[in-house]
Amino acid sequence: MAKGPEKPRKASKRPFPPTVEAEIERLNDDGIGVAHHQGKELLVAGALKGEKVAVTLEHEGQRRAIGRLRKVLAASPQRVASPCKQAASCQGCSLIAMNYRAQIYFKKDKVRHALDRYDSLKKVPAHPVWEAPNPFGYRTNAKLVMDKERGRVKIGLYRRGTHDVVDIGDCPLHHPLINRIVAVVKEEMERQDIYVYNPLTRRGLMRYLLVKVSPSLNKAMVTFVTAERNFREVTHLAKWLKKKVPEVVSVQQNVNASEGNVILGRDTSLVLGAPDLIDQVGEIRLRISPTSFFQVNNEQAARIYALARQWAALSAGDWAVDLYCGIGGIALHLARDGGRVIGIEVVEEAVHNARENARLNNSRGCTFVAGDAAELVHDLAMEVPPGSVAVVNPPRSGCDREVLESLTELRPRTLLYVSCNPETLARDLDILAALGYRTEEVQPVDMFPQTPHVESVARLVPAPREKTKGRSVKKV
Repeated sequence: MAKGPEKPRKASKRPFPPTVEAEIERLNDDGIGVAHHQGKELLVAGALKGEKVAVTLEHEGQRRAIGRLRKVLAASPQRVASPCKQAASCQGCSLIAMNYRAQIYFKKDKVRHALDRYDSLKKVPAHPVWEAPNPFGYRTNAKLVMDKERGRVKIGLYRRGTHDVVDIGDCPLHHPLINRIVAVVKEEMERQDIYVYNPLTRRGLMRYLLVKVSPSLNKAMVTFVTAERNFREVTHLAKWLKKKVPEVVSVQQNVNASEGNVILGRDTSLVLGAPDLIDQVGEIRLRISPTSFFQVNNEQAARIYALARQWAALSAGDWAVDLYCGIGGIALHLARDGGRVIGIEVVEEAVHNARENARLNNSRGCTFVAGDAAELVHDLAMEVPPGSVAVVNPPRSGCDREVLESLTELRPRTLLYVSCNPETLARDLDILAALGYRTEEVQPVDMFPQTPHVESVARLVPAPREKTKGRSVKKV
């Protein structure tokens, strides 16, 4: 059934938590303020280094406590007025109260610190962080959870460390079109009395709202993730959304009947409009499907693609291998210089999207293959000539050593590593140093302003043989 009773809300019997004063000593890698209270590490989201704050203790463990910022008693000179009304509740953007210049310094130090933990990387130049042209309104896709309380629909994010849904409203990081869509969906779900899924009772229909925006065309794709197949209510909601926000060119339904926290199920179907969203990123057009992964910041993604193309310096007759190629953004840019590019990706749907994008851009130099990265790269070692270019863009966890070993078997003249995690980037660059590849430079890119995350692109070349003996020591 799509409709049903509101889920019960139990009154809390916990005593009111105490409030203490603390001095913030530093920010951790997540951008969370760190203090100490009664011999325990105290984490305070939203607090900045050097500040004196009043904190409500929400959780205390044996070694660590979690506090909620109640009042800034002595502010840091880096503090600015937050443009987000939900910052204290959401806590999704831990640096939003810090001025942008200080955010850039924080991210530069984060990359430098990660590199300096390894002897092989201490002398590697880390260039100044590329600032984002638009520190707000840059997010072009959103994955939002739904909830309903006392008849009011909430669409937003889980508050840090909980399953409480924060209704984010006009998120300052989201593209304005996303905020418009969220407002209309909330309004129509309440008007049509559409029941939201309750994970406790396992009843209800609507679970998540996914929005992807093409900023170049000002068009959007919307995906409703539901607990069961539903035609009537989802279609009715989709038609009202399209009527009120004509920029929505595609509405999809994804069915996820699982009980876990995985957002997407396997079954996605078109409700109305186009099957995909077309976007322009840098010099290529991309066809983006409802479930395909793509960067959240188009402007900065385009700069990374251009940098990869510049550092690869392909010419006619050159080969390149793009590992974890996704829907083909980097590979298609590399192929514009006349080389032959082979993209490898384990997700078959992403490979299908990449092939479609090659046709969309009339790129005959790109080939995309689905399969295990290490195995496919090992097989290519017999086909790809020495002196090629290799690109790797792994998830946050980085690369398995087997993958890195397979990459060096190709004997590329240039190896480019694109990473969203400085820690795993440094770990893998150190492994590559022991495998005979020297990191020449690292370019950090602020892909995610107001958050602690930073993207980086590293350029590696073959090292002289006498400098590759043994692996360097990791500093603790």
